[in-house]
Amino acid sequence: MLDRRGPLIRPLLLTPRVQGVKARCMFQNLENLSREARSWPFEQARNLLAHLLKHRLETDAERDLAATLIGSNKADEALATFEALARPVIFETGYGPSGLPHMGTFGEVARTTMVRNAFRALTGDHWRTRLIAFSDDMDGLRKVPEGVPNPEMLREDLHLPLTKVRDPFGTHDSFGAHNNARLRAFLDSFGFEYEFMSSTETYRSGRFDATLLTLLERFDKVMGIMLPTLGEERRATYSPFLPISPITGHVLQVPTLARDVERGTITFEDPAGEPGNRTEVPVTGGHVKLQWKPDWAMRWTALGVDYEMSGKDLIESVRESSKVCRALGGVAPEGFNYELFLDVEGKKISKSKGNGLTMDEWLRYGTPESLSWYMFQSPKSAKSLHFNVIPRATDDYLSFIEQYKTQEPAKQIDNAVWHIHSGQPPESASPVSFALLLNLVGVANASTKDQLWAYFAKYLPDATPENEPVLDRLMGYALNYYEDFVKPSKTYRLPDDREKAALLDLAERLKALPADTTDGEVIQGEVYAVGKAHEFEPLRAWFQALYEVLLGASQGPRFGSFAAIYGLPQTIALIEAGANGELVA
Repeated sequence: MLDRRGPLIRPLLLTPRVQGVKARCMFQNLENLSREARSWPFEQARNLLAHLLKHRLETDAERDLAATLIGSNKADEALATFEALARPVIFETGYGPSGLPHMGTFGEVARTTMVRNAFRALTGDHWRTRLIAFSDDMDGLRKVPEGVPNPEMLREDLHLPLTKVRDPFGTHDSFGAHNNARLRAFLDSFGFEYEFMSSTETYRSGRFDATLLTLLERFDKVMGIMLPTLGEERRATYSPFLPISPITGHVLQVPTLARDVERGTITFEDPAGEPGNRTEVPVTGGHVKLQWKPDWAMRWTALGVDYEMSGKDLIESVRESSKVCRALGGVAPEGFNYELFLDVEGKKISKSKGNGLTMDEWLRYGTPESLSWYMFQSPKSAKSLHFNVIPRATDDYLSFIEQYKTQEPAKQIDNAVWHIHSGQPPESASPVSFALLLNLVGVANASTKDQLWAYFAKYLPDATPENEPVLDRLMGYALNYYEDFVKPSKTYRLPDDREKAALLDLAERLKALPADTTDGEVIQGEVYAVGKAHEFEPLRAWFQALYEVLLGASQGPRFGSFAAIYGLPQTIALIEAGANGELVA
């Protein structure tokens, strides 16, 4: 039933997969720093620890002793003292494979992994943890997703479990299997440590049987929780059990007409049978699945889930599922509600509508780490998720790698890159920014990495794709992003009289420098001097003019560094062309 990590299908940019002793060492001897860390994963880790002590130990005296031991960096002693604490800490993320995996799906796994790593650091990595990525692939296909091939075929398979719906892409045994594979391939490419769990396989294997029988026994109590949350029409036909029709294989939303606790069965009328028929099926062995809120509660109970986060839109669902979980004898997990991603129009991203960025789309234009960076930032604030956030996320990530090098340990552990790289950020990233590369692509009219590398021959004479792999990867992303988004929207303008005079002055000053100058600071000094000499106020108006006249954009990279890479003679020619209006189409 459990399928552990598969092989990497896409090489990671910077993050290695770490296992065994090395992985454990990354999170050891960090307990003191973890207790004081202010970043949100550590806040969540401390909440989770309090939750575990509260619900796994029976008396206040036990809780106080365990807390004292853990607070003294003796989590191993606490685990040895209290058998109830020895069970692994279970983290869960859920995925509904009715549409292609999207960024929100990945974000939940990435953020949960960050909390998991923070918890490991908080407890000296003595406490075993597991992360389950659960796919609700036994759910019935309710509607045909947009943007998927062969919609007619999917329409014929409506109401079948997703693992019985034919794959419209023709690559897997079912639509559910196809979407599960897409999700797992992407998670594997990031090196996440997780266990994939299929709803279909878990129901059929009997793993949920005991909890399903408990729900059958406590049917009335569960109905008492759920019915007040439903409208009058829905209440009349609601049942937490969704039987699978023995005739059509459809997942049925029909009333439960009778229950037999001793036999472990329910009785219902199958719409595909004769009118008035009474069909009896066991609630075990995959013959039924549960409505999603009772299903969520049942999973928490059966799997012993300790932590699960969810979107802000599910606050009420978490509350109701928690009640059902307690009714089943379980303990609702710790977690928090993150804000939702919005599309370019400010609307909620939907799997079925396909109105968000796909994971593959982000990775055409940006690094995997830039995506993890985006997920780390302010999870409780709503954020737009579309193409124009990628360059900024990429450069923000690179800048925090540089900051990490000089930070004290207490600051490092709160730096996003510590969380992105599971406690081991790389020692270096890229010698130039993504924004600079984007502008270099445009000005140089480059279409290949080789053309870009040629410009670095003087600026970074020892750099090669082999010893600067991050820069090499960024070049590929920059070429793609420029071609698809920057080039179509570039708009050059003519300079006004003052700007023209300043541009020509800058060209003359640069001509006075040695032609092989590669010191970006020297060039930047001349740019500043011209802006001040021509009394641009504020000075950023001068830089904005440079970008708009020479690069066709309202903002750009540090001009001195750009000129150093592009080459001083080429930069002078560009400035003169812009001053004379030759760049305007």
